[in-house]
Amino acid sequence: MVTQIKQGGDIVTRIESLLGDEAHKLLEHQSRTIPKEKLHLPGPDFVDRVWALSDRPTPVLRSLQALFNHGRLAGTGYLSILPVDQGVEHSAGASFAPNPDYFDPENIVRLAIEGGCNAVASTFGVLGSVARKYAHKIPFIVKINHNELLTYPNKFDQILFGTVEQARDMGAVAVGATVYFGSEESTRQITEIAEAFAYAHELGMATILWCYLRNPKFKTPEGDMHTAADLTGQANHLGVTMQADLIKQKLPERNGGYLVLGHESPYGKTNKKVYEELTSDHPIDLVRYQVANCYMGRCGLINSGGESKGKSDLQEAVRTAVINKRGGGMGLISGRKAFQRPMAEGVELLHAIQDVYLAAEITVA
Repeated sequence: MVTQIKQGGDIVTRIESLLGDEAHKLLEHQSRTIPKEKLHLPGPDFVDRVWALSDRPTPVLRSLQALFNHGRLAGTGYLSILPVDQGVEHSAGASFAPNPDYFDPENIVRLAIEGGCNAVASTFGVLGSVARKYAHKIPFIVKINHNELLTYPNKFDQILFGTVEQARDMGAVAVGATVYFGSEESTRQITEIAEAFAYAHELGMATILWCYLRNPKFKTPEGDMHTAADLTGQANHLGVTMQADLIKQKLPERNGGYLVLGHESPYGKTNKKVYEELTSDHPIDLVRYQVANCYMGRCGLINSGGESKGKSDLQEAVRTAVINKRGGGMGLISGRKAFQRPMAEGVELLHAIQDVYLAAEITVA
């Protein structure tokens, strides 16, 4: 239950308890792959130290700083973002039936505020419907494209639902978008979103790219390569090339996607050092490789929280936060685990995630 996070001991003791048998493996691991000294790590001065030296317009720096300066993690350089675009992506019924309160967009924004998040990320409709009440109270991130999944049979494509100007006009500090790298439609999506991101920067907004893989061939007898570190790492690298300021990526669960997909016919390019020196089978080292592909952390990596599985949500959320932080990542963007339960429990789960980033004892591996 979520209330476990409040039972006895200090923050680190509670985190250790939630990690259970994995506590030593995750909290004591020292990476021997890519040294942490080579990374551009999160910190209070991240915008000044990294982005101020880039080509980003001054208003974009202001927008990035607004993200870093809000919520319980304000001033740390880490981010905790509530994303609720699943009403479009997975159907409103599938998303909000567990807690129908969230059919009302105001409750989505309230959860982000009460949960101490840096920002709330949602659709044009959700954020636009309450913009005048809340856009000045918590940073808005407008998700500008979605996979609508009502076409029959379902097809997997990301289409624009509005314009960058609309996001600016409702007071958003950033726009977010998804590209399905590896899909038949990826070339159009890359071009479309790269242009949208360039315009968002012109208008002073930051950009966040959901760098997701999507191809039925990625599901192989050796495992689902949609979460392979080498393939997701390359998706990240394409994302930062499109000038995303932050990258959202799923937590890697395996490696060797290039090797498996290359069994039947040549696929892509890789190097044996990726598997022998730059990664290991440890989850923190797999995330480290994702961070390396984000220009060694110049573009912050935020991992997604994944779907809600019920009683184990708290443990899984804290585990993901520990792996992300110790791998050199910048935070978590977790939605369903928080909003598919009573608001008080959702708030506690978000606070539990944030406690990992507030705990000075939990360091980069």
